[in-house]
Amino acid sequence: MAREIVFDTETTGLNPLGGDRIVEIGCVEIDNSISTGKVFHAYMNPERDMPEGAFRVHGLSTEFLADKPLFSAIAEDLLNFIGDSRLIAHNASFDMGFLNAELTRSGHVAIGQERVVDTLVIARRKHPYASNSLDALCQRYNIDTSRRIKHGALLDAELLAEVYSELLGGRQTTLGLVENGQAEDSIIAPDQSYGNAHKRPVELPARLLAAEQKSHEAFIAELGTDSVWRKYIRAAGGDS
Repeated sequence: MAREIVFDTETTGLNPLGGDRIVEIGCVEIDNSISTGKVFHAYMNPERDMPEGAFRVHGLSTEFLADKPLFSAIAEDLLNFIGDSRLIAHNASFDMGFLNAELTRSGHVAIGQERVVDTLVIARRKHPYASNSLDALCQRYNIDTSRRIKHGALLDAELLAEVYSELLGGRQTTLGLVENGQAEDSIIAPDQSYGNAHKRPVELPARLLAAEQKSHEAFIAELGTDSVWRKYIRAAGGDS
């Protein structure tokens, strides 16, 4: 699986083609579903006012963003951080719509859908009858959200990285077998033979009485020598 980038955006609204812009982006690098600690985070001046509804969601005011760089000024650094890695987002069509609109506006090539993984789609398949918002998934997987007073792109990306790991198996990938210091290599590998894995050291005693066994064998004998059931008769001297 290797390197992937989990990311989130905050915006001025819902329509990237109707004048709404990205005001914050947060990216978290993960390697084999584990955070490496490397992040990219930036606030951006949207070159427009902040609607009250959007401000209530993320708390980023027009005044706060006034001295922040334009998206075009941070685009190269962002693309260098992303590289050719796969992108992970929750409700990815929203974030990718805004990201690609900004990239195109600043003269860069849009990122193809084939590089994007939508954790909302994964969550809906895994939990089809439950709420699959980021908050709901954090609650389901016991991920601490106490710092999440308002939406924030970097914090949400960090939380999503943990959710993504859980959606892929997380702590359950070893089925609870690696505990109390037990080494992972003590677990049977996928390509290891299971020939003796379930063989009992001592066979269980027969549950049939001797008379019942003889009666059953007599019944099978009446079916003829070619009967497939003769293969399953167990007698003291072997197959009868």
